[in-house]
Amino acid sequence: MRFDVVLSGGLYFDGTGAPGQVRDVGLREGRVAAVSEAPLDTTGAQVIDARGRWVVPGFVDLHTHYDAELIAAPALSESVRHGVTTVAVGSCSISTILSEPEDCSDLFTRVESVPRAQVLPLLRARKTWRTPAEYVTFLRAQPLGANVCAFLGHSDLRTRVLGLGRAVDGRVRPTEAELAEMERWLGEAIDVGLLGLSSMTNPWDKLDGDRYRSRALPSAYASWGEYRRLNRLLRARGAILQSAPNLVTAVNSLLFLAESAGLRLRKALKTTLITLADAKASPGLHRVVSFMTRVCNRLLGGDLRWQTLPVPFEVYADGMELVVFEEFGAGREALHLADQLARNTLMQDEAYRRRFRRDYEVKLSPRVWNRDFYQAEIVGCPDTSVVGQTFGQVADARGLHPVDAFLDLMVAHGERLRWRMTIANHRPREVDRMIADPGALVGFADSGAHIRNMAFYSFPLRMLRHVVERQTMPLERAVWRLTGELGDWLGVEAGHLRVGDRADLVVIDPTGLDARLDAYHEAPMEGLSGLVRMVNRSDAAAEWVLIRGRVASRRGVIEPSLGHAPGFGQFLPGRTARPEAVADARPEAVADDRSDAVAPSTAAA
Repeated sequence: MRFDVVLSGGLYFDGTGAPGQVRDVGLREGRVAAVSEAPLDTTGAQVIDARGRWVVPGFVDLHTHYDAELIAAPALSESVRHGVTTVAVGSCSISTILSEPEDCSDLFTRVESVPRAQVLPLLRARKTWRTPAEYVTFLRAQPLGANVCAFLGHSDLRTRVLGLGRAVDGRVRPTEAELAEMERWLGEAIDVGLLGLSSMTNPWDKLDGDRYRSRALPSAYASWGEYRRLNRLLRARGAILQSAPNLVTAVNSLLFLAESAGLRLRKALKTTLITLADAKASPGLHRVVSFMTRVCNRLLGGDLRWQTLPVPFEVYADGMELVVFEEFGAGREALHLADQLARNTLMQDEAYRRRFRRDYEVKLSPRVWNRDFYQAEIVGCPDTSVVGQTFGQVADARGLHPVDAFLDLMVAHGERLRWRMTIANHRPREVDRMIADPGALVGFADSGAHIRNMAFYSFPLRMLRHVVERQTMPLERAVWRLTGELGDWLGVEAGHLRVGDRADLVVIDPTGLDARLDAYHEAPMEGLSGLVRMVNRSDAAAEWVLIRGRVASRRGVIEPSLGHAPGFGQFLPGRTARPEAVADARPEAVADDRSDAVAPSTAAA
């Protein structure tokens, strides 16, 4: 057999959890054609010397917000360069499928910290679809870098059916006809290959724009009866619910557990929630959540998984632009004001400062941030004398309350003041527990969002380093958790590297799994002029990244045609799709996803 690419002599993992073995891997027409203990014939093939390297399936990022970036720069190169070859979009109830451009922008930009000034014009100029089928047609026509699978967002769905104004009015309850319309749109989305529905019940996420600014996302206004009705359709079709509990009360976490439970009488509702984290604000809570999830899944027949991030949850902020300030009243007051002058006036007001100090000092209120300015370090400021200090240290030096020191610096420097803090996953032993938890899925990188706040694009490589250094689980299990487990649970063709599988893979140099993985850099965003974001650039670890059998990245150097020409990533439909509906959503110019399959009977073993 002749091959297009041969990877020779690498430690090969197939993504099933089987131990690694030294093998040659032959690729042909975008598929794995052979996995051989004996050397393969390399005549006419591109040969990649993988000796001393790991050959693993491409990583899966199950929680991203690349929805807008897919339009502007479909290469998704910041993920690809670290070995991610499949991403899921449409998370947290926000998709760009059904609603008008301005509505989509207002749903997306403040919540995900991507400037409205760039996103809204992009959507107005390029959004031509208004149905799930048309969206899938758009994805199939895009020159994707990574493969893409998608959720329909509940906030997007409510906005299309009710209009944005009614969708964020707590007094409005959808009529029977409107609920039936929601079911029809969700049914069409599942038919054409979307994974299911993403929702949001936490009220801290807010709208952008000037029409309904600072209202919660539409999904947060839905009744549990509305959720249950849509869940019934998801359950019947075997589709997925992605959501987040209400962190103000946390009581509805129990409702999610109950909804997922099959009780041996019905199908389990596949549910994934954000997030399982060892938060400084609630130490030990993740253990309680983990125990309750095990009870639900084992005894009640549920299928609920919490998304967990395998690295310290470190965030940066320019000025006050950070989502944790949405948690309390004084923070929301400031973020509601888009005009910096008006915000500065508010922050200088003594009555406002008293409200902020009161919110800061109440330690038992619901929160993600532990509200300790002694753990928030200044990393950049025109006043260089404060760089390297925490806000608490600045306050002590000036004889001020930490809140007053923080607000004084905000007023003086605004977005030129850059600072950071770690809000969760600061204890390696607890990270060990979470990444091994059978009730968790490894992910929640929020890739494509919070572009100046955090960068977890390299999280799969960082997890592999963590596992190797701490010897917390076998390497093959860690690979499975980042690849095959995710692809199988999502129900998409991703995460495996067996004969006949898609040739999406990463060649890892284990000597590159070092401290460079933790470093942050800044880089311009392709396709979004003027935006600079935090990125990871640990290019020594992911030596080769191949998508559909073609080299997409080589030690961090992106193939120039990635994102500009077809032949790399594709839209991956979920297993619950109806084949005839998926076919109808395919542009004539796009080849069938499996037309390049290698018949297992002809492949060398």
